[in-house]
Amino acid sequence: MNNSVVTDEEREKRENFANMWISTHGNEIPSNSVPMIKQKLEDLPSSRQVNIQAVNLKSPVVALVLSLFFGTLGADRFYNGQIGLGLGKLFTLGGLGIWTIIDWFLIMGATKKTNLNKLLLVL
Repeated sequence: MNNSVVTDEEREKRENFANMWISTHGNEIPSNSVPMIKQKLEDLPSSRQVNIQAVNLKSPVVALVLSLFFGTLGADRFYNGQIGLGLGKLFTLGGLGIWTIIDWFLIMGATKKTNLNKLLLVL
């Protein structure tokens, strides 16, 4: 059998995997990228689905809570894996509070973009 031919059963499994992944993790990536990610997941061979499940996505809500309570110390940026920005916030005490307040509005989007970049590296 040719490897490029996808059976109906395999296509259905891929669609089910994509739908399940999107329903579980759709709130952790930017909403405008959900259709693109869903299509890429549907095209992904079953043998590579384990790689997607192993991607460690960060919760935007946790990032926001960290930003609200420990944003001055850069905890939200450290959580996102942005060590340089975390150190910058830590040493400037959140830009004397200004950077911290700005991050309250931006950190969820930054977390979703970081998650999307991680996911696209694996796809």
